[in-house]
Amino acid sequence: MQFQPVLDEIVATLRPELGQAGHVANYIPALARVPAGQFGIALRTCDGDEAHAGDSTTPFSIQSISKLFTLTLGMRELGETLWERIGREPSGNPFNSLVQLEAEHGIPRNPFINAGAIAVADRLVSLFDAKAEILSLLSSLCGDPVDFDEEVAASEAATGFRNAALANFMKSFGRIDNDVGTVLDMYFHHCAIRMSCLQLARAAGFLCRDGVHPYTGAQILSERQARRVNALMLTCGTYDAAGEFAFRIGLPCKSGVGGGIVAVVPDHLTLCVWSPALEPSGSSLLGIKALELFTAKTGLSIF
Repeated sequence: MQFQPVLDEIVATLRPELGQAGHVANYIPALARVPAGQFGIALRTCDGDEAHAGDSTTPFSIQSISKLFTLTLGMRELGETLWERIGREPSGNPFNSLVQLEAEHGIPRNPFINAGAIAVADRLVSLFDAKAEILSLLSSLCGDPVDFDEEVAASEAATGFRNAALANFMKSFGRIDNDVGTVLDMYFHHCAIRMSCLQLARAAGFLCRDGVHPYTGAQILSERQARRVNALMLTCGTYDAAGEFAFRIGLPCKSGVGGGIVAVVPDHLTLCVWSPALEPSGSSLLGIKALELFTAKTGLSIF
């Protein structure tokens, strides 16, 4: 299939809607200044073919998409022991909710809600220089140097009171091993990584290739682990809208409040869309529409 005409058509279809609806993530001051009228889309196939259109090479704050890669590090280094303090069930609540933690004794429902990602960050901090490791992994996977946006990281730290509450609450249950400030520093930094659609489509490539590195052929995760990550993306990757994503799009997805969404078509390709204006659950409004158009035009779905 020739994907470039498909992506060009999607950009042309959605361009009139840029900046017309949705709101950028204004609760993070550094993201509140991002112009809403931007849209990019990119994909990379299992065979290494690429297509991209719109603002596909413009770097943006990947935010919760980074949780996909910290989870990958955690699964690679810790195996099944990673799940001793983290669940694998959909939360049914917003990504930053504290509601379930008390009833469930400080164990987050899954690694993609904020509490779960903070718990993953804690485990990584115990193992190595976690900030250096996540940059090294992403740089290797996409083939370009990747770095933090320090302004965004500082902005998140200055306003991340709810995330601090989540971390301290888990600490009170004995679910966090390290200093809360150190863990939150890792969390805020990995959310503040800057990448483009094209870089993210490349970086996620191992998830459509049974865990195999998109360039080197090295095994990033086992085939079984890669399939489990895709399963978690489908059921938990878009928070309390995961069922809607599965119904409308039919692909494992991971979204972030920076406006990016990564999607995986196992054994075929990885795809990334980006537009900063969000719908109420915190995912990109036009990004969702773009993924719907893509699956409708190509017929690609896991169902």
